[in-house]
Amino acid sequence: MRKEPTGIIPPLTTPFTIEGDVYEKGLRELVEFQIRNGSHGLFICGTYGSGPIMTVEERKRVHEIVIDQAKGRIVVIAHVGSASTAQSIELGRHAAAAGADCIGAIPPYYHQHDERAVLEHFRRLVGAVDVPMYIYNNPKTSGFTLTAAFLRKLADVGVAGIKDSSFSFIDFSHFVLAMQDRPKFRLLVGSEALALPCWMVGAVGAVCGLANVFPELTLALWDAFQKKDYEKASQLQLRVNRGRQVLHIPSSTNAACYYALHARGVDAGYPKAPVLPVEKEKGEQMVAAFRAMGLLEPAPAYRKTA
Repeated sequence: MRKEPTGIIPPLTTPFTIEGDVYEKGLRELVEFQIRNGSHGLFICGTYGSGPIMTVEERKRVHEIVIDQAKGRIVVIAHVGSASTAQSIELGRHAAAAGADCIGAIPPYYHQHDERAVLEHFRRLVGAVDVPMYIYNNPKTSGFTLTAAFLRKLADVGVAGIKDSSFSFIDFSHFVLAMQDRPKFRLLVGSEALALPCWMVGAVGAVCGLANVFPELTLALWDAFQKKDYEKASQLQLRVNRGRQVLHIPSSTNAACYYALHARGVDAGYPKAPVLPVEKEKGEQMVAAFRAMGLLEPAPAYRKTA
């Protein structure tokens, strides 16, 4: 039975070999790391997962490995967005057949598309798959500005929810207001930086880049919110945001996750070109800052896989 996404959902880093191939052993270990540390779901092949720089076949392989390793224990959302409607449909059908609980897709990028084209893209994608479909709103990378009015049109053609990475609480609140008469429409905030305020107004979870490395920190924030301990939650939100600042010490947060995971003893492999490994000086600064926060002690729930 497919699950609905809620809670803390890391946008899973994809381990690669030094040659740039999908590193299966590292990927399975990383999935297990997230499950053992309590994450509620995984968003795969997105920005942190390097989906846009993988081939279609590599993305399919990641679908298969992650879904097989997760074995239904947590929700898996497969990001299938691309510059091509046909490729997104191919990836969406594959993810659904492999057992993904739902799929997500950024609007088609590179070419500048108007609302008519984007609506038709999602209409075709929704019609091609038999699992819930989420729009991944990331205007910085897609070049498409999603409005609350257009979100309603997407819901009309069957889009089931949104992962909002606009980094704007104002925009997120407008999405909430626009969908108030559609209680089944699910809203996920796409950054840990805005997690608490977005949960307070209706988000059902957060796709947190920082949770790639420190899921237990973002889970503590979620638990405090669930218990309505808002004073504790507000302090944890600031701690999360401090951790996010540290993750941004290197020029690429994508690359930073590999370096920090290795510092935690997780075999996360390498980033895939054109993403380059973190420079040693920046990596050491980041690790020192995480140590100062007390975040680089081994996680009690984690046992390294063979």
